[in-house]
Amino acid sequence: MREIVDAVLAGDRSERTFGALPVPESYRAVTVHKDEAGMFEGLAGAEKDPRHSLHLDEVPVPEVGPGEALVAVMASSVNYNTVWSSIFEPVPTFAFLERYGRTSPLARRHDLPYHVLGSDLSGVVLRTGPGVNAWRPGDEVVAHCLSVELEHPDGHGDTLLDPEQRIWGFETNFGGLSELALVKANQLMPKAAHLTWEEAAAPGLVNSTAYRQLVSRNGAGMKLGDLVLVWGAGGGLGSYATQLVLASGATPVCVVSGARKERLCRAAGADLVVDRAAEGYRFWRDEHTQDPKEWRRLGAQIRELTGGRDPDIVFEHPGRETFGASVYVARRGGTVVSCASTSGFLHQYDNRYLWMHLKRVIGSHFATYREAWEANELIRRGLIHPTLSRTHSLSGTGQAVYEVHRNLHHGKVGVLALAPREGLGVTDHGLRARYREAIDRFRTVPKAEREPQVP
Repeated sequence: MREIVDAVLAGDRSERTFGALPVPESYRAVTVHKDEAGMFEGLAGAEKDPRHSLHLDEVPVPEVGPGEALVAVMASSVNYNTVWSSIFEPVPTFAFLERYGRTSPLARRHDLPYHVLGSDLSGVVLRTGPGVNAWRPGDEVVAHCLSVELEHPDGHGDTLLDPEQRIWGFETNFGGLSELALVKANQLMPKAAHLTWEEAAAPGLVNSTAYRQLVSRNGAGMKLGDLVLVWGAGGGLGSYATQLVLASGATPVCVVSGARKERLCRAAGADLVVDRAAEGYRFWRDEHTQDPKEWRRLGAQIRELTGGRDPDIVFEHPGRETFGASVYVARRGGTVVSCASTSGFLHQYDNRYLWMHLKRVIGSHFATYREAWEANELIRRGLIHPTLSRTHSLSGTGQAVYEVHRNLHHGKVGVLALAPREGLGVTDHGLRARYREAIDRFRTVPKAEREPQVP
C-alpha cells in the first residue's frame, strides 16, 4: 500500500506506472459485521451508537471482474446511508448483499459476513477489468454510487427504473470508506482538478441526488424564478440543493436548525432563512398526532419572507417529521420532491391539500450516470462547491458517522483514506484561487461552533 501512496503523491499518472504497481492481498476498510446485526435490539434509533458497530478491518482485495475498476481511495465522506447501515436500520444491509449474491456467480463476491461501507470516493484507478476502455490505471477519479446491471429493458429509459439498480457501498459491498474500492467502470467520473482529495470526495452522492431532485426532468424540473423550500439547508444534502437553486436563478427558502447554519446559508447567497429551532416548530404533538397549526404557522412565515408567495417546489428529505408540513406549504399546483426520509419512512399528510390543490409528490432516488456526470461537471467548473466542514481519519469513521447520526455536523463530513493529510491533490491552482472563499465556506465557522459537543 505504501508503494501506491508514494506513486500517487509523486504525481506520475502514466498507465505504465500505475499498471505495474503491485496490488496488495488485503486492505483496511470500515465494516459492519453480520454476526452483530442484532447488537442494538430493543434500542430506539436515536440511542444506537455507530461507534460501537463500525470496525476498521483488514479485508481481502476482491477480484476485479468485467466492466469493473479497482480504485486506490484517497478520501471518502459520510452519507446518511452509512448511518442506516451502522445502526442496522431499516434492515441490516446484509439482506441486500444476500439478494445481490444470488443474481450471478460474479455478484456472489458481495455476499460476505462483513460489509465494507461508503458511497463516495476520490482516488486513482489501479486496475480495470475486461471490457473497460474509457478508463485506465492512473486516472484521477471520483465515483457516483449507482450500481446497475442494465440487462432489463426498464433501465434503458431511466437507469433508476432498472430492477437491478443498487446503491454502491450500501446495497453492494466493497464501498469507499476504505483504502481500495471496487466499482463498475460506469460509476467513474473525472476528479475536479482544483479540489483536494477530501473536497472532491464530498459532493458525489448528495450533489447528484439534489441535481436529479431539482434540476432534472426526472425530478421537479426547477426553472428560473421558482421559489424552493429547502429543508436542512445547512446539512449535507441541503447545502448542495441551496447552491443548485441559487445557480439556477431560483430563490431558496432555507430551513435550518440553528444560527450557525443560518449564517452559512446567508454566506452562500440565500436571503430567506427559517431557523426552525429558534422558532420552536413542533410539527408533531406526540408520536401519533401532527399539529396542523404548526403547518399554518410555517406557511405564514414563508409568505411573510416572500411577500405572499408559497413555494413552487419543496425539497423534501427529512421525511416523517416534516412531510405533512411540506405538502401543506407547497403552492397550488406545486411540487414536493422527496428522497431519503432521515427522520422516518412512514409519511403522513392531509390529502385535502394534495388532492384539492392539485399538488404533486415526486419520488427521487439518487441519479442516472448522465445526471451524476452533469452534476460533477458543475463541480469541476466551479459553479457548485464542496461543503466540507470536518475531516476524520479512516480510524475515526465511527465518530464521523456518529456526528451525522446526531446532527452534530454541518455540510459534509469527510474521511481520509490513503491521503496522508488534508490539502493534497490540487493540480489547477488558478481555478482554486478564484473560488477559494466558496470552497472554504463551511470550514470557516468559528471553532466554538465547528467542534461538536460529543458525550
